[in-house]
Amino acid sequence: MKWIGFTVLLFSIVSCTTYSEKDLESFDQEIQAYLDSTGLKMEKTESGLYYSILDEGTGENTIRYKDQVTFSYKGTFLNGNTFQVIGKDEPLVYKVSQLIVGWQDALMMLKEGGRIHIIIPPQLGYATQKTDIIPANSSLIYELEVLEVK
Repeated sequence: MKWIGFTVLLFSIVSCTTYSEKDLESFDQEIQAYLDSTGLKMEKTESGLYYSILDEGTGENTIRYKDQVTFSYKGTFLNGNTFQVIGKDEPLVYKVSQLIVGWQDALMMLKEGGRIHIIIPPQLGYATQKTDIIPANSSLIYELEVLEVK
């Protein structure tokens, strides 16, 4: 059942959601407050993804949009509550192009074996889409590890 829910979650990407500048600023302030309170240091992309590369991985090429990746992750909310853990023993396998924008951006910074800590604001995640485990307009923290790239 968790796989069905997760699959629906993955493919329920709301790419046409538009936020006001005020909304985007509010999401960013929420993430900044989290970073200030935890002392974490992260870089920020132009699109608004916060990241810290823990291990770039090995190999000649970074992951590309059309690649298929096998990966594990831990997902938490800014309040510290974990909403999902996908371990190395039962990793996910998807084409990068099938994932939410925040994951796409993060994965394409890595090579096989890479690990990254990210904070995805709502506009790069599930936006206004509410799921069984993720409320609408949630900023999400992930630690992703790429196990294989094809």
